[in-house]
Amino acid sequence: MKIFTRYQIFIIGLLAVLQFTVVLDFMVLSPLGAQLMQVLHLTTSQFGLAVSGYAFSAGLSGLLAAGFADKFDRKKLLLFFYTGFIVGTFLCGIATNYYFLLSARIITGFFGGVISSISYAIISDLFELKVRGRVMGFVQMAFATSQVMGIPVGLYFANRVGWHAPFLLITSVSLIEFIGIFIYMKPIDAHLKIVSDRSPFQHLFRALSKPDYLRAFIFSTLLVTGGYMIMPFGSAFSVNNLGIPMAQLPLLYFVTGVFSMAAGPFLGRLSDVIGKYRVFTLGTILTTTIILYYTNLGPTPYWFVILLNTVLMLGVLARLISSSALITAIPSYSERGAFMSINSSVQQLSGGIASIIAGLIVVQTSSGKLLHYDTLGYIVAVSMIVTIVMLRTINRNVSQQSLANEVSVDLLDDNSVIPVREPVKVID
Repeated sequence: MKIFTRYQIFIIGLLAVLQFTVVLDFMVLSPLGAQLMQVLHLTTSQFGLAVSGYAFSAGLSGLLAAGFADKFDRKKLLLFFYTGFIVGTFLCGIATNYYFLLSARIITGFFGGVISSISYAIISDLFELKVRGRVMGFVQMAFATSQVMGIPVGLYFANRVGWHAPFLLITSVSLIEFIGIFIYMKPIDAHLKIVSDRSPFQHLFRALSKPDYLRAFIFSTLLVTGGYMIMPFGSAFSVNNLGIPMAQLPLLYFVTGVFSMAAGPFLGRLSDVIGKYRVFTLGTILTTTIILYYTNLGPTPYWFVILLNTVLMLGVLARLISSSALITAIPSYSERGAFMSINSSVQQLSGGIASIIAGLIVVQTSSGKLLHYDTLGYIVAVSMIVTIVMLRTINRNVSQQSLANEVSVDLLDDNSVIPVREPVKVID
């Protein structure tokens, strides 16, 4: 029995490439840090502002877009924000000084920060909850793909041509993706048939005031804390504390990314089969254990560091894929766009704040060694344990929703789109 139609498979691929371009644009700046600071004569605080500027700009745009997110065809909304993202990335590729680059990053974040939320709303509209784990498994491969293909290729061209090259490369790929969406994606506007006389401000306020939504937003805040606290200092910790040569870092990221690419679809399918909350819990326990051990390490054999990073990434993916699939079932059909926009905004803002806090906690000695990295590990571990408790409540509420509260979009054999009832069944 076929799980997906040919058109649905195409949409999954389209959204995966879309995520790849957005994720790569966000991630590629950090590896370029050393080159940027040298060429543009940046201080560490200026470079940090360029990184966090994207996150805060994305967080702001998510809130501003929430009130309008369900009042337009999702395809048109996606094309609008993707256009701004492409323009912002191109401006990064031609920036000549720090203030030009900072402005370009703010523009890119303002438009790019909303794209993931629109993608999740599209996934919620086109795919039933029982298969969303599979869909998320493929779409979230973008993170691993950017680590395996994007960052190494970007750094290669940066070293050979200049630091502008990665941004211009992303711009080129994004233009091809834009054409694919424009030509082949069908309108996604069934939610517009649910008439609402609420103003954009009322729509935003309603999404912000629902207890179930607020619980999900708090959960999302804690969900991203670990990544934004631990990852920015990951390479420095590997080199200065674990004793890994700088030249061996690309292979470390490559191996970790390859295993993550293979694991994504498997973890997505597993979350559909045994339950999204169950996979999230197992992934959290694994991730917490590795982080507590990893952040307390000293000089460590290279092969063991690769093993730890690979297992850690599997745990992170298990948490991300399963929770993303489950969270999509929370909002009502007519409020998915607003909910996803606010959720994305919360993640971006909390991530920026978490990075700042982590920078205040970690101290680098004159020898380069990082101090108090283990403190970050303890903070992240506590936040992860709390997410298990919070998602259990969310999972229970989702499983108790009636058929009348869950509306989805199904694809007929002729690829026409109609709103239908979707039964919700979550395995606890």
